[in-house]
Amino acid sequence: MINQKAKQVIAEVVSNKKVGSYSHIVLAVNEISGFVRPGNFVSIAVGGANSSLVLRRAFAIYRSSIRGDGQGLLEIIVAQSGAGSRWLTEREIGDQVDLIAPLGTSFGIPTEPVNALLVGGGYGSAPLFALADLLKMRGCRNHMIIGAGTATKIFAPLEGKRSVHSLTITTDDGTAGRIGRVTDVIPEIIQANDIEIIYSCGPMAMLEAISKISQELEIMHQCSVEESMACGIGVCMTCVIPVRQAKIANDESDRVVMTRTCIEGPVINAADVVWTDSTEISEGVWGK
Repeated sequence: MINQKAKQVIAEVVSNKKVGSYSHIVLAVNEISGFVRPGNFVSIAVGGANSSLVLRRAFAIYRSSIRGDGQGLLEIIVAQSGAGSRWLTEREIGDQVDLIAPLGTSFGIPTEPVNALLVGGGYGSAPLFALADLLKMRGCRNHMIIGAGTATKIFAPLEGKRSVHSLTITTDDGTAGRIGRVTDVIPEIIQANDIEIIYSCGPMAMLEAISKISQELEIMHQCSVEESMACGIGVCMTCVIPVRQAKIANDESDRVVMTRTCIEGPVINAADVVWTDSTEISEGVWGK
C-alpha cells in the first residue's frame, strides 16, 4: 500500500547548489516534511508541462526540516544521469516542481541502543546522514563507510560527521581515503566495533556484496534498493525484484514474490532479497 502520509504538492525551489559532482536541491513542501522518515523517497515530474518526459523520477530524500517561519523543507541530492535529472538540476530559486512525498518504506530503528554500521555508495549515501542523526538520538554508536569510484563521486557533508563515531572513505582509484571498495573494509570495522546491524544504500551490486558479508557473519542488514521507479506509486511494476516471503500454509519452502520496491521498499531486509544480475524471473518465484 502506498505510504499513507504521501501527498502531491507543487514545491518551490529554495536552493540549488553544486556539491562536488552533484546538485543539492532544497524544496519548500509545507507540512509533508514532518512526515518524512530516513529511507523515504520523493517522485518528481520533470521536463515541464510541454515536455516529452512523461515519467516521474524518484530520488532518495537526503533530509527534511522545518524552518523558523514554519515552512517545511525537503532536500535531495541529484546526479545528472539523463534528461530528467539534468532538467531538475537546472531549476532556479523560485521555480516550481510537481512532486509526491514521502513515498516508500523507511529504515527500522532499534528499540535499544546498538552499534550500527551505515554503508553508502556515491550519492546513495545521502539518506544515511538523517538516519545517523536519528540513531544517535536513540543512543546508538554509529560507524559509516562511504565508497565511490573516485573522489569527486563521494558525497560526505562535513556536518554529517557529527552523528558518527567513525567515517571511512574508500575509492576504487585511491583518490580519497583507502583504495578499494566498501566491502574491503567492512569485515574489519564489524570486528573492531562489535557491529550489530548494517544499513546500506547504493548500487545493487554493492548491496548484494554487503548482504553476503552480513549473512556470513549473521548480522541484520537493512538495505535501500536502487531500482528504476517509473511511477513511484505501485502501478507500473517496473521496479519489482524477487523477495522471499514467510512460509504459508503447508508449503515446504519460502515463497518468492516479485515485489514492488516503491511500495514494499525501497528499504528491505537484505536477507529476503533474491539477488540476481539476470533480467529473467528467478527460479522459485511464485506463479512461475
